[in-house]
Amino acid sequence: MPLTPLDHQRLIEALALAETSFGLTEPNPRVGCVIGNEAGQVFGRGATQQAGGPHAEVMALRDAQAAGFSLQGATAWVTLEPCAHRGRTPPCCDALIAAGIGRVVAALGDPFPQVDGAGMARLRVAGVQTAMARGDIAFAAALVNCGFLSRIQRRRPWVRLKVAASLDGRTALPNGHSQWITSEAARRDGHAWRRRASAVLTGIGTVRADDPRLDVRLVPTPAQPLRVVLDSGFTLKADARIVAPPGPLLLVGAAGVETADPELAARGVSLVSLPGADGRVDLGLLMHHLADQGVNEVHVEAGAVLNGALLQAGWVDEVLMYLGPMLLGPGRPVADWPALQQLQQAVSLRVQDVGLVGPDVRLRAFTASGAALLPQAA
Repeated sequence: MPLTPLDHQRLIEALALAETSFGLTEPNPRVGCVIGNEAGQVFGRGATQQAGGPHAEVMALRDAQAAGFSLQGATAWVTLEPCAHRGRTPPCCDALIAAGIGRVVAALGDPFPQVDGAGMARLRVAGVQTAMARGDIAFAAALVNCGFLSRIQRRRPWVRLKVAASLDGRTALPNGHSQWITSEAARRDGHAWRRRASAVLTGIGTVRADDPRLDVRLVPTPAQPLRVVLDSGFTLKADARIVAPPGPLLLVGAAGVETADPELAARGVSLVSLPGADGRVDLGLLMHHLADQGVNEVHVEAGAVLNGALLQAGWVDEVLMYLGPMLLGPGRPVADWPALQQLQQAVSLRVQDVGLVGPDVRLRAFTASGAALLPQAA
């Protein structure tokens, strides 16, 4: 049965609820749910809480029941297929069935092996009508949970490369000075993207040059993301600002962890060795390690060398670029790699959206690997 205009409206509302869970639900997906009737009345709304807490469907059911509504025959619009297994919480399918819900409309299927169609199937067996969105709604739902989908389907996080540059593509002057190419509005927006990530990744070169904190400060957040520093030789010093709270820190090197400053472990820094070729960290091992730790989205804020390595190796799914309205001329590039001989060797991008953030241009684009994970929009 095709979706109605009301179905589309309610799913858009549910997606907005799901976005309120950014920074809260990891490693679980961000889900929103609206419960109401076909006459247009809304009974309850909810969003997934922290891992181990109630899911969106349960929050919406509680909201509706607290208001005294009868839910017999009501419709639940949810951004991800209701779960059909018992993890830290009971199956949402059972809660919807027990409440008397008569119809469930989901924006996207859940690829988690213990769900993956079983949620909608269990609802149908119980006599609940089901419908699944397609096109733009499914695409939007996938964007909200791109990291969860990536970790479950590819055993790697979704990698977002954030860059602040001038209009001629320079991230700093030749002497390294870059504060500030983009505006405070762009920096605040960048912190909002940090908030939605499970981890923020940088390299030791950036730590030495800028001594960044890489935490979330400019927007409210329920939790701090994991900060990850690639440091092949474990040279990070304990007095670096990135070592200080808030938020955990993971130091990843290629040498033996016994070479690291012992004060790092004393200050709660996690250390892991993932050796690769030429004494450098193996980026593939890094991505699989982060996925195994429940990391859904990685937000990269690094220099040209690490940017280039990630792009060339095909680990980047999305480019988030802020362009300040200035021209720098000679300066440092976005990514550093050997000169290409043919245009066909370029990293091709599919632009998703372009807009203004304060005086700056914000561009969001997907690489081939990122686009391949997402469903087709209409």
